[in-house]
Amino acid sequence: MTVGMYARRKAWPLEDVAVHLRHSKIHAADCAECDTKEGMLDRIDRDIHFTGPLTDEQRSKLLEIANKCPVHRTLVSEVDIHTRVV
Repeated sequence: MTVGMYARRKAWPLEDVAVHLRHSKIHAADCAECDTKEGMLDRIDRDIHFTGPLTDEQRSKLLEIANKCPVHRTLVSEVDIHTRVV
């Protein structure tokens, strides 16, 4: 949604966006860029396909915008969940 809204606002020729996700578990020690070094981590591999006659610069900017969307930011941030029985 965020990418589509951005492209519409810029009047870019984005026709469609398709996102494919794969989830797996990896050893934290195998993740060089991760702060956590023990236990298992969730890994999400994401493939984004932009359809339309976009320039390389537009595709790059759309990827940058995709990385700033609220869902992406939530998934890559530390999450603190408080649960209560009601």
